[in-house]
Formats: sequence, C-alpha cells, structure tokens
Amino acid sequence: MSHGSLVGVGVGPGDPELMTLAAVRALASCTTLFAAASAGNEDSIALSIAQPHLPPGTPTVLLKFPMTQDHATLRQAWQANAKLVRQAVEAGERCVFLTLGDPLLYSTFGYLLRTLLAQDPDFPVTVIPGITAFQAAAAHLRQPLAEGQEQLLIVPGVRGGAEVHAALTQAENLVILKAGKNYPAIHAALTAHGALERSHLATRLGLPGERVELTLPAPQGPLPYLSLILVEPAQRMAPQEET
Repeated sequence: MSHGSLVGVGVGPGDPELMTLAAVRALASCTTLFAAASAGNEDSIALSIAQPHLPPGTPTVLLKFPMTQDHATLRQAWQANAKLVRQAVEAGERCVFLTLGDPLLYSTFGYLLRTLLAQDPDFPVTVIPGITAFQAAAAHLRQPLAEGQEQLLIVPGVRGGAEVHAALTQAENLVILKAGKNYPAIHAALTAHGALERSHLATRLGLPGERVELTLPAPQGPLPYLSLILVEPAQRMAPQEET
C-alpha cells in the first residue's frame, strides 16, 4: 500500500526568512517537488526560495498551467497535472507543490487541489499556509490592514480600474494584487476616487529590485508582475493619549 502524500507549501512573498518552520520541515522530507510553470516566473522564484531546504538532487517537475480563459483547455491541463501528481503519490513519493505567498490565495495550487479531491475525496493532501505579499507589505509599512469593525477587501488588479473604483465604495481597506499590468488604469481610478494620497505601493518584496513607496509614482507604463497596492481608510480613529 502506498504511503505517499502531497503537501501544498507556501514559501512566502520572497524573503527566505519568512518561510514557516512547517514549510522547512516539509521540504526537508520531500522526495518529489512540483511547481507551476506560469506567467511571471513565480515557479522559479518559489524554487529559488525553497532550494536551500531541499535534499540534494530532489527531482523537480514543472506543471504547466496555461494562461487562458478557455474552460475546456484549463480543465484539460488540471486533469493532466493531477494525473502526474497522483501517479507520484501512488508510487509512495512524499510530494511538495511550491507556491509563492499562500497556496490557497490566487494560486495555481487551488486548481490542482480541487481536481485531486474531486477525483478522490480521501486523497492524502495537506496545506501549509504561507505569509502573503500584502501581509509583508503591511509589516514593512507598519500599516494595519484592518482595525475594529473595518472591512478589508482583496481584489485582483488584472480587472483594471473599474473594478478598483467599485471596490473602493465597498470597504475601508483595499488590497490590490497583481497591480503591475494595469497600473496606469488603477492609478487613474484611485485618483478619481480621491484615494491616491492614502495608497502605497510594494513591488518584488524580499527579492532583488524590491520597491516600497508610501506614495504612488506617476504612471509611466506597467509595473513588474509582482506589484501590489495597499489603500488605507480615509479616516481612522486616533489612539488616545495617556493622561
């Protein structure tokens, strides 16, 4: 009987020191490593972060997840990738699937997980959460993500300025992930909403080319893929001074 397993491991936003102890332990016992071959080179970044904690010579398999909106093509890729992982697990391998940030937030691992569990609800898979880029950005800026009864809304920047404008009417705090490609449109939406002065930019956190700015720069075209924006409330209760 197979004793193989799969662990989805989040390696954090980029700084190797932000990996969890649980992630390091999972990598140390890994016998087959999986990562996504996706846009933005997230697979190679995640692998470079994890590499020092892997046993020497650990086999690595890059799973292809096509960047398309065609549902039939996507389902075919998910099924093919799930088959590769299932075969390794059934062969007794201790498999790890790497992701930047957290495995269950805008991650290709989510598609793989749902496919495997749809095929077998008892499939031996666990998930180790990772620190997200927006959590790391908030820590860098010393900016609370939400307080009291405030709402926090996370939106993908790939939907452009209109989505950002609508989101600003729904929550006090906003996280705009993958803001690089549509940065000019997002900048325009924040300006139109009067939120530009309370928006902050973080790019490639913990990686070469890291950039964290309290004020958004004027748009001169797209920004790097790993860019996000934090928008804080227009008003927040000030702490009471000691008397």
